[in-house]
Amino acid sequence: MSVSYRQFYVESRGEYVDEEQVHHCAGQRNGLCGAANPGHLYLTTGLHTGEVGLTVEVHEAAPPLDEQWEEVVEVSFRPKSPETTVVPWGEAPIYSLDLPLADHRVRYCGRGMDVSPDDELSVLDGGPPVDHYLLQFWPAALSPDRIVKQTTQHAAYWHDRARTLPPPPSPEERAEAERRQHEEQQAVVRAAERSVAGGLDRALMDAVTAAGTDTQRAVARWAACRAVVKAELQMFVDFAWAIRALQVGEALPEPFDDRESAWEWFFARKDLPHAFVNSPHDPDEALWQQSLVIPALLATAEEDPLRAALTALQAAAAAYGSDFRDLLAEVRASFPDLHRSS
Repeated sequence: MSVSYRQFYVESRGEYVDEEQVHHCAGQRNGLCGAANPGHLYLTTGLHTGEVGLTVEVHEAAPPLDEQWEEVVEVSFRPKSPETTVVPWGEAPIYSLDLPLADHRVRYCGRGMDVSPDDELSVLDGGPPVDHYLLQFWPAALSPDRIVKQTTQHAAYWHDRARTLPPPPSPEERAEAERRQHEEQQAVVRAAERSVAGGLDRALMDAVTAAGTDTQRAVARWAACRAVVKAELQMFVDFAWAIRALQVGEALPEPFDDRESAWEWFFARKDLPHAFVNSPHDPDEALWQQSLVIPALLATAEEDPLRAALTALQAAAAAYGSDFRDLLAEVRASFPDLHRSS
């Protein structure tokens, strides 16, 4: 397996992952297998960059220890999703583990971890691996991590470093943090969806109401695309695919095909911009501009074409903030029938 920066992972938290809340070895005795972040394991290797030997095993009970291994540590692990994978740094998963959503014990073994500079060069030049690892899983109740065997200087360094780290939050503290995060997210959803409750200018609403269903559908799709661009999200691949679907009249792709999934995905994305605009209805209220794109996109799937058009327009207008009149002028310019009607 390829490693970079002396690390690889076991991941079971899904496609979009929050950044680690705590150091991966926080509160542990061992520094080779970090399990402080639920559903995630951080494995340390001796080699900085290149190929290492790796064997992964799933057992029904604790396997016997093999004396060939120079380093042996154990931690507890519980998957957070049905899919658990072995993941190299910066690459796609290379191996899937069939682990039930239950508590497991993990044994991480290594040998040859005191890798020399000459060893590094040899591996980078295509030579055989110099350090090898064994990762074993079996069902077991939760228990503290432990160092079963320690031999190399490399392992000693990481074990010593782990013991200097502050402890991770308690289960109660994690639950409270998750509760606060959920409340904050729901406040964003409420603010975004409240922004589509107000009316547009009366003349434009009447013009959209008088338009045919094809025009109403087209207005809804147009408004959603304008919201994406105004919020500067068109550079992100998922939003780009959503714009493409709307432009050719196709159904929205995942995750925008379901309200709950769309919001869950949105909050999991930590790479999206955070710009704020003033609400068109309340200049003293600041709205997260990018969050307003979600109701605009979802509106295009409304069964009633008039509701789709008005809701998408209102959400897009909110995304424009104090410049919302620019959007109203744009829609009239893009749909001449609306301009004549109003």
